[in-house]
Amino acid sequence: MKSALTRTPCIGVCSTTSVGDRVCRGCKRYAFEVIRWNGYQDEEKASVLRRIEALTVQIMRDKLHITSEQALKDGMFQLRLPLNAVLSPYCWVNTLLQKAPLERLDLADFGITVSPAYAHLDARGLADLIDRELILLCDAHFDRYYQQVDSFS
Repeated sequence: MKSALTRTPCIGVCSTTSVGDRVCRGCKRYAFEVIRWNGYQDEEKASVLRRIEALTVQIMRDKLHITSEQALKDGMFQLRLPLNAVLSPYCWVNTLLQKAPLERLDLADFGITVSPAYAHLDARGLADLIDRELILLCDAHFDRYYQQVDSFS
């Protein structure tokens, strides 16, 4: 049985295989990580997940506050959205913003409040902003640490 920590972070929004992006718009893994995932040892998978979690939390903490982890978990379950319980709930929120029908999404129903500086944004605007910032941060991380080892870039 696979551990919850090292299961695939794929949420079904892959842009590395379908569009050729260097960073997946769904799970935020690099293309070479998506391709090599099944060959990674648990420690390697855990390292990838820790990086994705750290970058996600860094981007989301100033924009959102999770007031009820249980409401978030229940809402994700109702929408049948994947979540990895060992990762930060901010990772779950990222999945929510990518997979839920944003035109009728009320974040308060999921135990989430938006920081005052971002309260002018609707769910779509917030999702787009977070995605852009995460992609930029992932790209910068890639350029600094992985450029030389990725034979696919």
